[in-house]
Parts: sequence; structure tokens; C-alpha cells
Amino acid sequence: MTRSTNLFLQGVSRVPVHSSQKMSNTLCSQQPNNSLKGLKPAEACRRLSDSKQEERLLCIVSKLTEMLLLVASLMALLTKAEDPFCKLWSKNELPLFSKDGDIIIGGIFSLNDSPVDASLAFTSLPAEFKCKRELQCAQTMIFAVEEINNRTDILPGVSLGYMIYDACRDIRLALKSAMALVSRKEDGRLNDMSCVKPPNVLAIIGQTSSSPTVGIATTLGPFNIPVISHSSSCACLSNKNLFPTFFRTIPSDFYQSRALVQLVKHFGWTWVGAVRSDNDYGNYGMAMFLQIAQQEGVCIEYSEAIFRTLPREKFLRIVNTMKISSSKVIIAFMSSSDFEILLKELYIQNITGFQWIGTESWISVQNPSFAQYYKVMSGAIGMAISNAVIPGLKNFLLNVRPSGTPGNAGMVKYWELLFNCTLTKQDNVSVLPQCSGYEDFTGIINQYTDTSNLGKSNNVYKAVYAVAYALHDLLQCKDTKVTSSNKMCVNRMNIEPWQVLNSLKKVNFTNNEENFYFDENGDPASRVRTYDVVNWQPNKDGTIDIVTVGGYFAFLSAGQQFKMNYDSIVWAGKENKVPRSVCSESCQPGTRKAVQKGRPVCCYDCLPCTEGEISNTTDSSDCLKCPLEYKSNKQKDECILKDIEFLSFQEIMGLLLVVLSLFGAFLTLLITLVFYLNRETPIVRANNSELSFLLLFSLTLCFLCSLTFIGEPSEWSCMLRHTAFGITFVMCISCVLGKTIVVLMAFRATIPGNNIMKWFGVMQQRLSVCSFTLIQILICLLWLLTSPPFPNKIMRHSTETIILECNLGSPTAFYAVLGYIGILACLCFILAFLARKLPDNFNEAKFITFSILIFCAVWITFIPAYISSPGKYTVAVEIFAILASSFGLLFCIFIPKCYIILLRPERNTKKHLMGKIPSKSV
Repeated sequence: MTRSTNLFLQGVSRVPVHSSQKMSNTLCSQQPNNSLKGLKPAEACRRLSDSKQEERLLCIVSKLTEMLLLVASLMALLTKAEDPFCKLWSKNELPLFSKDGDIIIGGIFSLNDSPVDASLAFTSLPAEFKCKRELQCAQTMIFAVEEINNRTDILPGVSLGYMIYDACRDIRLALKSAMALVSRKEDGRLNDMSCVKPPNVLAIIGQTSSSPTVGIATTLGPFNIPVISHSSSCACLSNKNLFPTFFRTIPSDFYQSRALVQLVKHFGWTWVGAVRSDNDYGNYGMAMFLQIAQQEGVCIEYSEAIFRTLPREKFLRIVNTMKISSSKVIIAFMSSSDFEILLKELYIQNITGFQWIGTESWISVQNPSFAQYYKVMSGAIGMAISNAVIPGLKNFLLNVRPSGTPGNAGMVKYWELLFNCTLTKQDNVSVLPQCSGYEDFTGIINQYTDTSNLGKSNNVYKAVYAVAYALHDLLQCKDTKVTSSNKMCVNRMNIEPWQVLNSLKKVNFTNNEENFYFDENGDPASRVRTYDVVNWQPNKDGTIDIVTVGGYFAFLSAGQQFKMNYDSIVWAGKENKVPRSVCSESCQPGTRKAVQKGRPVCCYDCLPCTEGEISNTTDSSDCLKCPLEYKSNKQKDECILKDIEFLSFQEIMGLLLVVLSLFGAFLTLLITLVFYLNRETPIVRANNSELSFLLLFSLTLCFLCSLTFIGEPSEWSCMLRHTAFGITFVMCISCVLGKTIVVLMAFRATIPGNNIMKWFGVMQQRLSVCSFTLIQILICLLWLLTSPPFPNKIMRHSTETIILECNLGSPTAFYAVLGYIGILACLCFILAFLARKLPDNFNEAKFITFSILIFCAVWITFIPAYISSPGKYTVAVEIFAILASSFGLLFCIFIPKCYIILLRPERNTKKHLMGKIPSKSV
């Protein structure tokens, strides 16, 4: 009988005959026709109607199955199968390193760089994978296990064993190794109870790459077997809903991505390219990097994915993208095997001058083949797992010897390759010399013997100790929650994986002065999330030195996370200085960034700030508005005090108005002197000399009050200028009004029997002027008591100057003052107009009419000019109105009299003044 027949019989023999028969009876007995009850299944099937074809076919299949099972059972009884019940088809895979113990820890490492993918024709079993060896992590696990076994404070009386497999960075090999660890396989066979016995290991250390680890963690998750990786950093593995049994001693790529973004920002690179491996490690890591980069203002010009099995055309396209790009910095989130293929193509195309930023997966790998490509990625800088010291490991690695024992032949092929000899005894003459097995490692520096950076090996070391401390706490019953349901301490021969899993979540230990524990996501604690910043530098012998030039400490505050030795860094390019990689040059202070339409935010134009706005930092996105009292300087990078604008005595306009004011006052005093010297003359006496002198005094005050409007406003000057203006002008108009009434009443008194002048004597004239002025004084006093004028800064008219002026305080009071002056002026104008045709040689009423007409015209035109004039010109208009109206009154009332007194004395007689002349209309 053939092997396939044997296997088929073994398979079908596991199904009991009675169960198949029962199924057939059940299916055929489910017919709704009651007439079928009590019949045999075959008879029932024959009586099915045509509408029940599906049920009939099902019954037929069940009967055929029943017959086949009966035949198979008979053949199995007649056949003596020498093979056991469970037998693996594939070739027996022994671990590369193994040691028996009370408790076994599994290990799955990428002891080799990359597999050569076999062509799967599905006509035969897949071929074996061929890889290049790398053993330091595996030997570190063995070293840690031996160290724990020799200690008395951890797991006393319990010996740890190990089984270490090679997954060669391949998902299929990783899954195969994981199944071998949990299946209790012995000599390629499974024992009779292997399908129901617990797994062979309680925890697995590994795997190196993220994608194989995802496969292992997903497969072993339902078995509650903890998987502790030393190098799988994909952020996806922190998802406890998908990977509840996964732990790791390396920080998640979330922190590496953030560290890379901070490194890029630290050196001022805002325009970078990105390439990644097209696997879980590269895709998740780059996605996290892009997300954080966008938040931090770093732009990605391009992002490409590669894998070592892609055709060369894909690599050529990516290389061409790099060649035509403007960014000079490239982030490479990829494995060393993928990166090596990309380097080879860049080397062929002679693409140099880029500053490479690498992740821990390749930047810290001592790969001898990288040396020939150094001109392509010279000065590469990136993040590496923080270095550590493992006492005794160096000596242990140098004293490892090969073994021919099955299950411990992990060093054999590596030994033969390293020393170029053979350990296998051959009858014929071998080309290679025979190895003694005791060759010396002294002087050999490679990935295995190099202990200059033990970051990854230290992660393996911590993983083994984490399992050991979890087992120790479990066996010591420190936490009864992880024991069996009856609260009894577990036995070392009866430990379940789920118990180790729960104990790992609470493990907290200190080893080599480093405190370690897992967080809620199974990641290392926050203070362990650190990286070394390493730099690729050429060595004298043509190799590459990976030099630590700084460190990144995630737990420190922003701005203090990097500790760098800048002098020791070798940069890409011939100039050996920090390269510059930006889409747009920095916007200097005084300008702001304006994003170019359709391009990333790192590509922008620099626009100058507008008036009144500044930017005092480089690459400012917005201009800051200066405070109201400040303006921007010419460079637009600093706010300076605005110029204070007011009508000062030092400027030309102020000086001109002062001269006019003083000239008016001087002229008024001069006229007063002329009148005083000629006070006994008829023309002075006829014009009511007392009111004239009072009018001249008030006009002098009017001229002088204009001076209070010039100069920097203060509380006292603001109160004085408006009140003095109102009172002096009311006094002036009151005098003119009194003179008009006297003139009018004087001609009325010439009528016989009219004694009206006794009511307008000197005393009455004084009282009228004082009464009219007192009303204005009361209005001004009420104004000052309720809401007085005050100095105010006006900043709405100009962004360059502050206009300092007097605020009216109460506009109503100011309008009352002006309105009262206007009422008196209108009354005076009406009376003067009525007396304009009185028949005298010297008609005083005509001059008063003209003076009041000029006064009113000036103040009517003042209103629109006052409103439309900005700043200090408002004050100038007000002063001009005061001076113009004052000069109008002075010239119209007093200049004609001075003309007669000084130039025409012959007219200054009573006879001439009382002479009758023909009447003329005005």
C-alpha cells in the first residue's frame, strides 16, 4: 500500500463509523412527510418526492460516506502501519542551539541577514533556505540563561533550558520555528498525545524583524504563549487587542519616528525625501514619521517603498526620483538587506552627496559589504539602540566552540566559513583543511565578535531576565492572582503559559544598574526609550566605523532631548559641514511666510510685513501687530514708539501762529495806547471810551488765549484753552453788543421828551457786560466740574504718529459755550444792522455790522475746516479762527478811528461828527 493511501486511511480512521451512521440517520430522518417514519434511511431516500432533490442528494452522500468509512476500517485492520498516528511531512528541523532544563525558553532569531527566496512550483516540498550567519544575539541568550542558572537569587533549584531556531528574517521560517517550539517534536515525529499536551516552551524570545514577529504573535496568541522581541519595533505591535501576548525590550517605532523627526528639526532640515521597506516595519514606521513630521513642520518631497524582491526597474525609478529631487536629506526606514540593494543601484548610477538618516535596523549594522558603497552614503547619521555593558559577554563569545551534537550545530557552518576549513571528516582529499574546533577568535572583528555596541544584544539579555524574574515571582507566589484557581502556589513542572504571561505584565527588576519593566502596551518603560546617535565614518583600513556622536533621551523636555558632540560628526559631501535641505530659504525678520499654492507648507514666499506690523523671528508665519503707541521700524523687525504729534512752539506753523497772536495783542495794546492818549478827543468820547477800552482789553485776551492752544496738551492747558476762549470771546461780543445798543439808543434819545438814555448809562453798560460774561463763566464752571477737557492720544488717523490733543470731555458743554457766543453775535449783528443807516458822519453801527459779519463768516467756515483737518491742523484751524475773528473785530471797529486820530485830525471834531450827510444804504 502506498504512503498516500496510508495517510488517507489514518485520517479517515479517526472518524468513528457510528458517528457517520448517526449523521446519515439524522439527515434522512428530517423529512417532513410522516409517512416516512419507521422506514430505514435507504428506503426513506427512495420515497422522497421530486421537490426534495437537495435532501435526497444529501442523504445519498451520507450513505456513500458511511460505506467508504466501513471499507477504510476493514483495510486498516488488514494493514500493519508502521508509522505513528501523527507524522510530519516536512523534513525534521532541529534547533541550532538547545539545552534541556526544568523550564525551557524558546528563541527565534534572524541569525542570518536575508534568505534567497526559492521558486515555489508546488510540485515538491520547498527547498531549504540559504543564509549568511550572524550569531551574537543567540549566544547572548545562551549567556544569559547560563548566568541565571549559576545564580542563587533567581530561580533557586530550577534550571533553565533553551531551544533556539533561525528564522532568517522570513515569515514562513518564523512560523515554522514557532510551531516547532510549541509542538514537542522529537526526531521528526509527534508523540501520541502531542495534540493535547501543553506547549514545549513557556515563552519565546524573538523575532528580529517586525513582519515575522507579527506572524508569530498572531499564531501563538490563542495559546497565551508570551513572545518577547528584542528587535521588532513596529508600532503596530503595541496594539493589545491584536497582540495580547506580545512584549518587547526595544522601544516602539513611535519613539524612533519621533526621534528622527526631532533629529531632522535639530539640524534645520525641513525638506527631505523618504524611502522605506515595503513591510510592516517600513510602512508603519514611515507612516508614523510622516504624521509626526507634518505636526512639526517637516515636509516630505517624496516617499517611496522598496523590497529586495522587486524588479530592478522599480529601483531605477526610485533612484531617478532621488536624482531629480531638490532635497538633500533622505530618511531611510528600511532593513539592512533592502538598503544594501538600493545602495548597490545608487553606486552603479554614481548618485552621491545625499545626507542619509537611518533607523536602528541598518545604521548600526556592521556589514562589511557596505564599505564599498561608502561614497554613496558617507556621513550617514541615525538612531541606534543605546549601547550597554554586559559583563562577561565578550569573553563568553570568544570561548564558544562548535559542536557536532544534533540540536547544537549552530556554530558549525559559521566556524567553517570564518576559518575557511571543514569540521566534517571526509574519506577523500578535501580542498579545505580540517578544522580543529579550537581556532582562536583573537584579532577577528566581525558582527559576532564586535561588542562595541551591544544595544541589540542587551535587549536579548533583558528579555531573558524578564522571563526569569516572571518565573521567579510565579514560583515564589508573590502574586496569588496568577496562580491556579485554588490559590495554591504553582509547581515548576505544571506552569502554564498564561501564568507566565500575567507575571510578565508585573515584572519589575534592576539589572546592570538599569530599572526595567513593561508598560500597559508591553513596551519598555519611558526612561528606557533612549537612542544613541551614530555616524558612519571611514576607517583607515577601508572599513566603516560606526561612531556614537550623541544621544537622544525621550523623557527629557523639548529642546533638551539631544546631547551631541558636533565636532566629531562627519557629514556628507566634500565640504564636511551640515548640509542644507529646505524647499525655500528662511524668511528673515521683517517678513512672513506665504505658502505657495499647491505645494507643501515648507515651500513658501517671503512677504514683507505691512505698516504697523513686525516679525522678529526667522520663518515667522504671521506678522505681529505693534501696540497702539508703537509703530514698526524700517526693517519691520522691531516696534518703536510713534512720533508724538501736536502743535508745538518749535515748528514753523506754531511759530507763525505765535507771531500772529503776539502781533494782534501788540497791535491791540498799541491801539489802546492811541485811544488812551486821545481819550479827550471827540471821536474817542463819542464811541463810549469805557466800552472801547474794555473791548480792547478783551481782544488782547482773545489774541493771547490762542497761545494756550500751542504746545503739548496737559490737564491745565486743556481746561484753560477752552474756557479762556469762551469767556474772552463772550466778553468781547458783550462789549460790541453794548456799544451797538448805546449807538442805537443814543439816536433814539434825540427825540424830544425821550429819556431812554438814563437806562443805558455807564453803570448799566458795565452791568450788561458783566452779566453776559457771568453766564459764560457759569457755563464753563459747570463744564469743568462735570466733565472737564483732558489730554488725549489719537491713534486712529495714522500708523506712524500719535496725535496728542485735548478731548472736550463734554461735547454738550463745548457746544453750549459756542452756542452762547453765537447767540450774542447774532443779536449784535441784528442790532447793528438795524442802526446801519443812522444819519451821521461817522456811523459806528456800520463798522460793528461789518465786524460781526466777518466774525460770523469766520466761525461758520471754521466748522467744516475743523472737522476735516487731521491732527495738529485741527488746533491750527481753531487758532486761525480765533485770530481771524479777533483781527476782524479789531480792524473794523478801531482802525477807522485810528485813521482819523492819526491821519485825519481835522475830522476829529464834534462839529464834523455831528454833521448831517446824505443817507446811503449799506
